[in-house]
Amino acid sequence: MGDRAAKDDLFGEFAAVGKVLGHAKRLELLDLLAQGPRSVEVLAGAAGLGMSTCSAHLQVLREAGLLVSRRDGKRHVYALAGDDVAGLWGVLQQVAQTRRPHTEAARRAYLGPDDTEAVETDELLRCLATGEVVVIDVRPQVEYAAGHLHGSLNLPLDELAQRLGELPVGREVVAYCRGRYCVLAHDAVRMLSAHGVSARRAADGALEWRLAGRLTPASSQG
Repeated sequence: MGDRAAKDDLFGEFAAVGKVLGHAKRLELLDLLAQGPRSVEVLAGAAGLGMSTCSAHLQVLREAGLLVSRRDGKRHVYALAGDDVAGLWGVLQQVAQTRRPHTEAARRAYLGPDDTEAVETDELLRCLATGEVVVIDVRPQVEYAAGHLHGSLNLPLDELAQRLGELPVGREVVAYCRGRYCVLAHDAVRMLSAHGVSARRAADGALEWRLAGRLTPASSQG
């Protein structure tokens, strides 16, 4: 039999990771950082947090080993410590969706009515390879630069209405964003449809494709 105190210490290490994940805003920060490195200032704005509060949450996540940080001039830039952390966030979402009945109601309340058609990844990749569709990434440019689906165009949601002329005429558009629980692609399809553009959204997004090894940085885009 193993030593009880040693086993308690081991499970205490597992519990330490679970403890830091027990805060909604820290999970939101992980969700944002799954898209690529960000400064404290950018993260605070995106998560609706004050700078000091955001910094405190990031420090807790870093001390738990989930984040790494570096200095960029006067700024502190944070990133996930590895793809295993992104995978942990993805699994947590899946378990909540499967095991917690209220998750689906919360998802629907956030993403809105089921008025947009989803395209699964295999079909999306096939259509992209044959040129049947135009794939647009509606995340902010900094997220697109950190990693995107090869062959996609970056048309951030807040610029989309002004950049409709950049879309090829007569081709269906498929929009994607951060992942299955991101509202940006839903809103993009609604906007495109309102302008008479045939559009669907990707069922998956950057988080799922990061874990599947399908993202490429902007510098590698051909």
